[in-house]
Amino acid sequence: MATILITGANRGIGLELSRQLKARGDNVIAVCRKSSPELDALGVRVEAGIEVSDQASIAELAKRLKGARIDVLINNAGILRGDSLDRVDFAGITQQLEVNALGPLRVTTALLPSLHEGAKVVIITSRMGSMADNGSGGYYGYRMSKAAVNAAGVSLAHDLKARGIAVGLFHPGMVATEMTGRGGIPAEESVCGIIHRIDELTLQNTGRFTHATTGEALPW
Repeated sequence: MATILITGANRGIGLELSRQLKARGDNVIAVCRKSSPELDALGVRVEAGIEVSDQASIAELAKRLKGARIDVLINNAGILRGDSLDRVDFAGITQQLEVNALGPLRVTTALLPSLHEGAKVVIITSRMGSMADNGSGGYYGYRMSKAAVNAAGVSLAHDLKARGIAVGLFHPGMVATEMTGRGGIPAEESVCGIIHRIDELTLQNTGRFTHATTGEALPW
């Protein structure tokens, strides 16, 4: 039984990850700003009141987890704000960078004492962070934040390899959640793929940008 910490666990992909991992017997630590009835019903350990864009909040999480041993850290928390060249929202871009790009780096560095040789760090990213795959433009803040977290993930893969910790960057697919407006594949399907990718993550494939449901290597 692995101990798996998931950020953004109260809804969407994070909630479904909590559900499936709990069902297969893993020990789940569900981190969120505010819990939900669906999350509370799972019977997992819930650490609420945590904001990944706030350094003091992440320090509080590290304090709560002092002495814990984490096998898999899943950086899932994220936000999406649509914009275009005609209506660039610079405050929204800043918020997305704080949550989507700096959030995973804050959480990972704060929880390093709980990660051991053989542990894994996962970043739920997006192919919208791929510059080679950008064929439509727009979504400046979201694309920039995901490209930035991809860069951070590759650096983490290099820096953590010597500690025996592998890093995976997974695109979950277009998933039907509240964040995406309910369009796309079911969360259950996406999460099955994410879990499969986590299980096959090793130091041999660390730092790769992968489509969770197909296993396809994605371009940067």
